[in-house]
Amino acid sequence: MSADKKKDLLDEADRLREEGKPEEARKRLLALTAAYPGDAEVACRTAWIHDALGLESEAVPYYERALAHPELATEDRRGSLLGLGSTYRVLGRYGQAVETLRRGVEEFPDDGALRTFLAMALFNTGEHDEAMRLLLELTASTSQDPYVQQYRRAIEHYAKDLHEIV
Repeated sequence: MSADKKKDLLDEADRLREEGKPEEARKRLLALTAAYPGDAEVACRTAWIHDALGLESEAVPYYERALAHPELATEDRRGSLLGLGSTYRVLGRYGQAVETLRRGVEEFPDDGALRTFLAMALFNTGEHDEAMRLLLELTASTSQDPYVQQYRRAIEHYAKDLHEIV
C-alpha cells in the first residue's frame, strides 16, 4: 500500500469519526494496522478510536506501539502520552498512569491537561499533597478569574506546602 493510499485511509477514518461513525472508523483503522503494523501514526489513531469507543484495554497496546516509535509526530506523542496515562488510570493501573503522565509533563511542561491528569493519577496513588500542588499551581497560572489572580502569589506560595503554619 502506498503512502498516499495510507493517508487517504487515515483521512477517511477521521471523516467517519467526525460524522459520528466511530465503529466504521475503527474497522478502517484496524485494517490499516494490519497493513502497517509498525506505523506510529496508524497505531496512534487506532488507540484514540478505541478510547473514544470506551474500549480502553484494547487501546493500550496501540498507544504503547505508537510511543515506541521515535518518529511519532510531536502532537501525536503529546496526545498519546495523555491518552495512555489516562487509560491506565481508568483501568486502575495507577502506577503506570503516574509514570506515563510524569513522562508527559517532563516532555511537555506547559501542557495543563497532562498536569491535570497527572494530579488525578497521583490522587489515586494517595499522593494527595503533590496532586493538590499541581492543581493549585495550574489554577494560579491559568485561571482568568480576577479573584484567583488577585491571590495568585499566595496560592502559588501555599501550593508548595499546604501543611505550612506560622
